Amino acid sequence: MKWLILIVAGLFEMGWAIGLKYSQGFMKPIPSMFTIMGMIASFHFLSLALKSIPLGTAYAIWTGIGTVGTVTLGIVLFKESIDITRLVFIGFIVVGIVGLKVVSSN
Repeated sequence: MKWLILIVAGLFEMGWAIGLKYSQGFMKPIPSMFTIMGMIASFHFLSLALKSIPLGTAYAIWTGIGTVGTVTLGIVLFKESIDITRLVFIGFIVVGIVGLKVVSSN
């Protein structure tokens, strides 16, 4: 359950990161509202996960999920670059996330 909570926190991080783009510097009220709600939810779920997952592991996985998801959504939603080098380095992040989960004692 603790890992599912951390994944949910990472998904909300993706949501608020994408929301920042749509809010245009918090100038658009509706996207800004959803962005702030996503931030609150993301931090809430991260704080719950931190009760049983070590800080360094949880933080790295949380930001990793957010990073990989945000890059993926940036490619899909905003037609950002699909450069092979970029994808290789995103793959390294995924390997790091999986590695941290595998070696975690919790």
